[in-house]
Amino acid sequence: MVFFEQLAGNLLYGIILGAVYGLATMGLSQIFGVLKIVNVGHGAFIMVGAYVAYWMFVLYSVNPILSIPVALVIGLALGLGIFYIVIRRLIGAPELASLLATFGIGIFIEEVAKFFWGPDHRGFSWNIGQVDFGITLIPNTKLLAFFSSVIIALILYMLFQRTRIGAAIRAVVEDREGAMVCGIDVSRIYAMSFGIGIAMTVIGGILLTLFIPVGINPYMGGEYTLKAFVIAVLGGLGSPWGAFIGGFIFGLLENGSYTILGLIPGVEPFSLTRFVAFSALLVILLVKPTGLMGGE
Repeated sequence: MVFFEQLAGNLLYGIILGAVYGLATMGLSQIFGVLKIVNVGHGAFIMVGAYVAYWMFVLYSVNPILSIPVALVIGLALGLGIFYIVIRRLIGAPELASLLATFGIGIFIEEVAKFFWGPDHRGFSWNIGQVDFGITLIPNTKLLAFFSSVIIALILYMLFQRTRIGAAIRAVVEDREGAMVCGIDVSRIYAMSFGIGIAMTVIGGILLTLFIPVGINPYMGGEYTLKAFVIAVLGGLGSPWGAFIGGFIFGLLENGSYTILGLIPGVEPFSLTRFVAFSALLVILLVKPTGLMGGE
């Protein structure tokens, strides 16, 4: 009975964390879906979001949820700046060129963060109580992160499905040349898509600090880059909604497998959770190579 309660509690926690994983990955999938560029420096922008949350809390006593508008502005500015300086020159270039460029951008951002803030781990404590679900206690901060992720994902859905900008983005994805013939400024759509994608990633970094409040450092993004690629491919690379759903699946696998692997003597469960996630990814891709959402 204790085992099943622990498993159920961890699965509930996995759903909550999975929503944040999904939101943090939506930008990666969107950028690939629109620009066909794989952002290998994805984790560096998550790190930027984590530092935004940290400094807003430490310097101005602004809680991470209220820091989201600041992260949105910073993410859009970063995304648009990087697009016009670097990315627009890589549209249509060989894949290796964009991989190297985004990898270099990620390293540059990390080193800038290290130069200004040092290599030490930082953190903050924001405690506003917790909720007893019977099977586990969930801090209210994590519930706020969950609901914020769902709301932001719904706003993005409405943006892409119910507005003229969203229709223009979908037209560019479907047929770039046809969109140009119809009078759509493709370069502007590329810039907006890249900016929104980076902004979503930075916001994801803010919400992740509610789960890792003491793990903020310039090189924290590497782990999340790996997780984001698993989630993006799992959901269907190029599909933001697939990435959001993939985040839930990854969160369930990560937290559920931790409980089950803990029953095996001599096994360190945390170190094997990635193995379980990658194994599940391989199985799903064998069944459906395009991922769950297939780039929709």
